[in-house]
Amino acid sequence: MTQQIQTHIRQIEDLLPASGTAGRFVLGIDGLSRSGKTTLADALKRRLSERGDSCVLLHIDDYITERRLRYGTGRGEGFEYYRLQWDAEQLERSLFAGLKTAPLLTLPRYDGDSDCSLDEPILLPEHGIILIEGVFLQRSQWREYYDAVVYLDCLRERRFERESESARRQRFKFVNRYWKGEELYLEAERPAERADLVLDAESSLGTS
Repeated sequence: MTQQIQTHIRQIEDLLPASGTAGRFVLGIDGLSRSGKTTLADALKRRLSERGDSCVLLHIDDYITERRLRYGTGRGEGFEYYRLQWDAEQLERSLFAGLKTAPLLTLPRYDGDSDCSLDEPILLPEHGIILIEGVFLQRSQWREYYDAVVYLDCLRERRFERESESARRQRFKFVNRYWKGEELYLEAERPAERADLVLDAESSLGTS
């Protein structure tokens, strides 16, 4: 674990309830693509397990929609990425609404090989911390369900440098789809302003 990740985890722990506190605490780890969210979330989960907390980590990218719903819709590629890659209303019902009280969630996990969603049961602890990691987490439909949100802030070009060489050769995909979708999110939700903690992710935290 790098020094930067250790520092970030200490900052995040200041947001969390004391170990062993009754009930569930829901923490969102938000940030744009390649800002280091997954690396940080995995390290945080290990730290919470070490201190004796029950912890469940959910990756929002596991619950995207089928390709026919997010490509070639005629709505613009940025809109498709931000608005159609996830069914925000359906996830509010199946995931977010039950985070505090449901013993079991049944979530639509996307399978890339079959291009369909398969029901996935997720057991939640009676007491513990629920981590949700991914892009666009502070949508208006979801924001009220978090007890706190961390936002990883990282410049676009630095994030692009973390892409694979083959991905960087197709910069047009980022210009036409991903970056336009990010701009829609930044304009609509102002995630850095609304987060409870903003972390500088300019140094390498990983690639997700």
